[in-house]
Amino acid sequence: MFGNLITTPFGRRSMTLAHLQAQQQAQEIEEGKAADKWQLYRWLCEAKDIVGVSDRSLAVLNALLSFLPDSDLSEENGMVVFPSNAQLSLRAHGMAPATLRRHLAALVECGLITRKDSPNGKRYSRKDRGGEVTEAFGFSLAPLLVRAEELQSAAESVRASSLALRLIRERITLHRRDIAKLIEVAIEEEAAGDWKGLWTRFRAIVDAIPRRATAAILEPILSELALLHEEVAILLERHVNNKNPSANESQPERQQQNSNTDSSSDLEPGFRKNQGATLERNHERLDVTKSYPLGMVMKACPEIADYAVKGIGNWREFMQTAAQVRGYLGISPSAYEDALDVLGQENTAIVIACILQRAQSINSAGGYLRALTMKARAGEFSVCPMLMAGLRANGREERATG
Repeated sequence: MFGNLITTPFGRRSMTLAHLQAQQQAQEIEEGKAADKWQLYRWLCEAKDIVGVSDRSLAVLNALLSFLPDSDLSEENGMVVFPSNAQLSLRAHGMAPATLRRHLAALVECGLITRKDSPNGKRYSRKDRGGEVTEAFGFSLAPLLVRAEELQSAAESVRASSLALRLIRERITLHRRDIAKLIEVAIEEEAAGDWKGLWTRFRAIVDAIPRRATAAILEPILSELALLHEEVAILLERHVNNKNPSANESQPERQQQNSNTDSSSDLEPGFRKNQGATLERNHERLDVTKSYPLGMVMKACPEIADYAVKGIGNWREFMQTAAQVRGYLGISPSAYEDALDVLGQENTAIVIACILQRAQSINSAGGYLRALTMKARAGEFSVCPMLMAGLRANGREERATG
């Protein structure tokens, strides 16, 4: 009964509400609850900014955890450690006594440990005749066990934010590379357009990117680059179409028939409205309706999963993600529509996933997709070899890293 009473610090150290709250929470630990102390510590290291604890304070907590003989933190194993300041300093990489006391106080203030001071302020334990510890005075690590779920959730949140930030930075890098190279080739080809003005806009956006930025800061920048990328691509496509008018004779009719790009039918595998007539003419030469197992496609093109909002578990989610990736790769709407008409949505999504997988070695994803579409229209292209090449390439990478 008396072991559950709230304790106060020894000497001139005052009682704080944080200390009081931590002790109250520690008394509410579920019976039998346990957690790996080093896993808790790793979660805390990931979520240190959310919890509000410094690196040096974490080093002191690491030293405290090392005095627990068992790897599991539980009431059964005991959660109070009682090292002297000299012992604690040695395990905290020789930290000075004054610094050590300051970081111990910070850990208490953050609600990660509580003090359990003895009558004379010393840290020690009492044992029974069998050598079992019956009473210990020092630092209780019970708040860590109480906050196990909170620390895990905070660590997962930090990882998710880090992944989102990394993906945004990757997309910004792709847009920067593609826009610069597209403007360069446009100037070399003397294509019509205000390329100097576009380059000035491009540099203004890029120069405004801070060295250290959050996802919230970078998202508007990504949107601006995506819009500029599409504008540059459209101008170049017009230049290419003007030089090769015969390659685009049927495009106006196709665009008119497919003006409703938000139709729900675009999210289902199979034929589009005008796709049937096109494919019927090419049925003997082009196998575009062949279905491949989604698992095989994901194994050949695993990178597309990084762009999925909630993962990819079926063909619908795969095709929705591919439609999103189309914009990130800089593939114009007209090139995408052309591919849908000839290949169908399922196979177009597979081709986009394969292009994403090899994005580093493809200078223009939109031009590459157009070239494949032209080959498919002539009956000279099949999705199968692309998938097989992806499977072989990923197999080599797995063996190399295995």
